[in-house]
Amino acid sequence: MTSTTNVAGSAPADLGIGAPVGRHWSVARAWETNAALVLIGTALFFLTRQLISEYSRFAIGFSGVSGWSCVLYLGAALIILTQPVDRFTFPIILLVAVACRLVLLPAAPYLSSDIYRYVWDGVVQHAHISPYRYVPGDAALALLRGSHDGIFEKINRRDYAHTIYPPAAQALFYLITWISPTITFMKTVMVLFEGVTMYALVSLLGSLGIRREQTLLYAWCPVVVWEIAGSGHLDSAAMAFIALALLARYRRQPVLTGLFLGVAVLLKLYPIVLLPALYRRGNFKMPAMFAGVVGLGYAAYSSVGLLVFGFLGGYVKEEGLATGARYFLLEVAQQIPGLHGVSTVTYFGFCAAVFLGITWWCWRVAGFKGGNYQRPFDFDGVASFLPPAFALAVALMFLFSPHYAWYILWLIPFFTLMPNLPILTYVLGFFYLYTTALAEPGPKMFLANKILYASVFAALIIQLALKRWPIHRSMFVQRAVTSESI
Repeated sequence: MTSTTNVAGSAPADLGIGAPVGRHWSVARAWETNAALVLIGTALFFLTRQLISEYSRFAIGFSGVSGWSCVLYLGAALIILTQPVDRFTFPIILLVAVACRLVLLPAAPYLSSDIYRYVWDGVVQHAHISPYRYVPGDAALALLRGSHDGIFEKINRRDYAHTIYPPAAQALFYLITWISPTITFMKTVMVLFEGVTMYALVSLLGSLGIRREQTLLYAWCPVVVWEIAGSGHLDSAAMAFIALALLARYRRQPVLTGLFLGVAVLLKLYPIVLLPALYRRGNFKMPAMFAGVVGLGYAAYSSVGLLVFGFLGGYVKEEGLATGARYFLLEVAQQIPGLHGVSTVTYFGFCAAVFLGITWWCWRVAGFKGGNYQRPFDFDGVASFLPPAFALAVALMFLFSPHYAWYILWLIPFFTLMPNLPILTYVLGFFYLYTTALAEPGPKMFLANKILYASVFAALIIQLALKRWPIHRSMFVQRAVTSESI
């Protein structure tokens, strides 16, 4: 294959925001792309193995593994977005992705203990007890500890916190532990959900006229591998249903859109912010289905009354969500002369204004019945509801400044569909800083957020500048533009 031919769908995108692009610059051939990906993928695999060894003894440290993983991921992303591919490229991407996950599955989680609660909640339900009724350390559950002591001893907050996980998560835990109440099997199922996410992303990319090899941006992302195959986080299941909801929305299937989004919310709650972007003006099937799924889910566990919301209130207090202690942008504002008195309520008002503005954008473009038209910060060839949906997800993360890397995982599928420099900077910057000493809550984490947010802001300026004054547009291949109208 020559450098001017792309044999798998449309040509790749650059990391700019919707910048039109011209002729390919590379003289590379597809086999060279594949050779480079094999080398990078092999290195990523050995780094993943190194991660496991860091659990018991430090050699290069977690930050060493994460730092080199980020460098390799950046190289792979640049290659897949700019170089020609052939029929062997996608299998290489899948092989490396599967290998990196398989090597982590047998290892016990080290960076997070949340998965032990998943298994415990499933075990409790098999004893015909609501997982919301008792904390794990309650004497009423003492009989369950005998055969599951290894699980019980590693549950965080076991003596004071009721489970926080919503109804669909509890149903999933029940089904998984019905087959095998083990950590390894729980992690395996979470990795299998990634297959669902990949299916939805491949389908969406194909529909948008973008080649499927761009799924490397998800499949090889180190934070995804660490937090799902390594720690088995439930966010994998939530991402799968979010991706299915996006696919159903693209295909104009409002009932399925509402169903998938409702299940996603019943898994992790935060996908509810996507509702305005996935709604089509004048079509009430989607919100009706969404409301029905969420209502039915909570009704199924309503025998415990308000305990069905579990530790949600306690978590809000513990993480400083109510007092404003955990909001980086609020803390920055309070350090500006003249703004020392900015209150948490004022900040919440600012957040509400941001979401109202994006919701208005959704109403204008994502819910519009006509065809596509140009919008600020447009992404070429992307269905009109996707940028506002991406914006809602990003706004939630930036405004509420999460402390844990798994909370940002759901941005990766959006980034895969719409590559851009600021979010690449945010994801990799967050991931790396999370593995350093700056991850400690307090002044260190404030410094980490200063570095992270400043880097993202700089990346945004660079991207806007490149959009306004593109340099060497001929370096890239023309993207195919879909005629899909929302």
